[in-house]
Amino acid sequence: MLLHICCAPCSIYSVTSLRAEGLSVAGYFYNPNIHPYTEYVKRLQTLENYARISLLPLKVDRGYELETFLKGAIEQGKDRCLFCYRMRLEKAFREGAESGADAVTTTLLYSRYQRHEDIKRICEELADTYGVPFLYRDLRVGWKKGIEESKKLNMYRQQYCGCILSERERFGDR
Repeated sequence: MLLHICCAPCSIYSVTSLRAEGLSVAGYFYNPNIHPYTEYVKRLQTLENYARISLLPLKVDRGYELETFLKGAIEQGKDRCLFCYRMRLEKAFREGAESGADAVTTTLLYSRYQRHEDIKRICEELADTYGVPFLYRDLRVGWKKGIEESKKLNMYRQQYCGCILSERERFGDR
C-alpha cells in the first residue's frame, strides 16, 4: 500500500489504521504546495523522524515545483485546492504504478479541513488512469487520536495546510 503523506501528524492515525487492517504501508512525500521552503523542510524532517520511529518505509520526491503549483492554484481561484490535490496525487499514483503498489491512498483523507469528496473523486479518476486501485478509507474518524498522539510525540504541528494562500487566510487578518 502506498500512502501519500502530507505531513507527519496526519500520517499517525493513517498508518496505524491501515496497519491494523494487516496492510503493509509505505509512505510517499511529494508536496510542492508547502510554503515557505523552511516550512517544507520542517514538515519533511518531522515526517522523516516519524518514519524512523514507526519503521515506515518512506520515499521522498524532493521535486519542489513551487512555480507550477502557484500558477495552477492561482488559475483555479477558489478551487485552488482541486489543482493542489490533483498535482500531488497524480505523482503518488504514478509512483504507485511504477513501484508496483497494490493500492494507493492519502493522508488528505484524514483531515477534517480538506475537501473529502473531491479528494475521493480525484483518486478514483487517477486509479483508472494509472491502473492502480485506490483504497478509500474515511480516516477522519481518527482525527482526535492522531492529534493526541502527535502531541505525546512532541511532534511539530503546523497550523495551515501548507500553501501560502491558506497561510494568508489563516493568519492574514491578525
